[in-house]
Amino acid sequence: MDVNKYITSGILELYVAGTLSEEENLEIARNAEQYPEIKEEILAIEAAILALSKAAAPVRSGNKGFSDIMSRIAALSDTKVITMTDSKTKWFTYVGWAASILLAVGMLWMYNQNTQLKSEINVASQTNEVLEQQIFEANTSLEKSKELLNTIRDKNIEVIALGGQTVSPTSYAKAYWNKAEQKVFIDAQGLPEPPDGMVYQVWSLKLSPLTPTSMGLLEDFKNDDNKVFAFANPNESEAFGITLEPAGGSESPNLEQLYTLGAV
Repeated sequence: MDVNKYITSGILELYVAGTLSEEENLEIARNAEQYPEIKEEILAIEAAILALSKAAAPVRSGNKGFSDIMSRIAALSDTKVITMTDSKTKWFTYVGWAASILLAVGMLWMYNQNTQLKSEINVASQTNEVLEQQIFEANTSLEKSKELLNTIRDKNIEVIALGGQTVSPTSYAKAYWNKAEQKVFIDAQGLPEPPDGMVYQVWSLKLSPLTPTSMGLLEDFKNDDNKVFAFANPNESEAFGITLEPAGGSESPNLEQLYTLGAV
């Protein structure tokens, strides 16, 4: 049983008010014996209703004060003063108590409903925030996809296949190089996820003599869904290579960790 949901449903207030059926009363009594939280809530409701009832119930005037008022009225007028019988006074007192109990039950029920409504509004607000974030990420991904397609379809684009090397023969990648715009898109879908503390680094290479120039890192590789990374490349590249380096990158490539290589 979800005890918190059971308590906030408002059924305990109706139980204290005595408006439930005998079967429902027995069920709540059994639950109160099984779950101390329910029993404590019933006692708290009874205490709250008693406090409200005492504050709202009519207060009887003391006999001395009432008799004194009757005497004064009799002295000023011949009007006959009819003394209310004790039974009628008690009847009005009971009515006041009953009205106070009903008022207290209604107030507690409204409080619980208001609390539940606030909780539902909070959940709905959080759901909207998640949806807005998902929509934003989808739009961002779509823009990246459009940019990649435009780059690939450009008539000036040059596609360089990067094949796997000794350390990882099954690895592969592609470089889409637009010399006019000095941009390179690296499609690294064919690379395995790097180990913790390591990162892939992309190099522009001059072959004679071998001169590597770092173009940048494949940052956040694990969380990038399409594994496509954009780099500026003002170099006169003759080849492209990707190595595995310590986090933060290296000044020169570790050729023992050369994963892919391809000549222009």
